[in-house]
Amino acid sequence: MTQILIAEDEERIAAFVAKGLHAEGFATTVVASGSEALELAQAGEYSLLVLDLGLADMDGFEVLQQLRASGQAVPVIILTARSSVTDTVAGLESGADDYMAKPFRFEELLARVRLRLRAPQPPGEVTTLTHGPLQLDLRTRRMRVAGHEVDLSAREFALAETFLRHPGHVLSREQLLSQVWGYDFDPGSNVVDVYVRYLRKKLGAAHFDTVRGVGYRLVDATAVPSRPASHGRHVAVD
Repeated sequence: MTQILIAEDEERIAAFVAKGLHAEGFATTVVASGSEALELAQAGEYSLLVLDLGLADMDGFEVLQQLRASGQAVPVIILTARSSVTDTVAGLESGADDYMAKPFRFEELLARVRLRLRAPQPPGEVTTLTHGPLQLDLRTRRMRVAGHEVDLSAREFALAETFLRHPGHVLSREQLLSQVWGYDFDPGSNVVDVYVRYLRKKLGAAHFDTVRGVGYRLVDATAVPSRPASHGRHVAVD
């Protein structure tokens, strides 16, 4: 699942952004200080940083400058109440990839996040996951079955990505719930089973083995429907 770091000291805004991104299938980490944001971003575990300029301990510009000086190229979207042309230019010249002024619409932020995540990846980095006739493009967020494109919701995409990163492995419901939904296991929840059912319908039931009492396993099925049940050009959202 794509990891996004949010550096925002206004709790209400941070919660709003994190909740919205999580609903679209992203994993989020929220920090309120510039020093913590810098430390986590430099570790290289995040695919994108949403950075507020008005952090209490360190100005966002300073965070950005130190981040770029360290050689870290993670995409950065500045989110700030400063909306002057001077601040916008300063942010972009400091190494930001995009700049959004508050107040903002979440739909626009989401579009910019997805745009930045589609940027070219460093050489050698995996951008396509393949297993048998299944192919998942992480840059364009498109799924194909035997060459036919299939529409997936954001949550279905995240679940398919998890399976394709662990082909042949038995993944428990606990693991899937934690990795895809970010929840601790709830024995009363059947959300994993429901979404596996969705993937079976769209990608072909033969690709997913049920391991009774444990979870599910992605297999390389030899019998694939001549045309998937659902296909299209764009990924739908939940």
